[in-house]
Amino acid sequence: MPKMKTNKAAARRFKITGTGKILRKQAGTRHINEWMSPNVKRKLRGWAGLDKDVEKHVLAMFPYRKYLR
Repeated sequence: MPKMKTNKAAARRFKITGTGKILRKQAGTRHINEWMSPNVKRKLRGWAGLDKDVEKHVLAMFPYRKYLR
């Protein structure tokens, strides 16, 4: 039986933590942000949690994840 493959597009966009949470990058930081205040830009840095209704679909793209939910 062939190996299952991880969806590489999902692997670049999402990160699974050691406890099984799924993190995503914040949206709205690519361009047209010269009008944003520094406070808004600072809040958009880093990683954010994923919505629960999308979580099942994203986990299906990672067949070899360590923690099953």
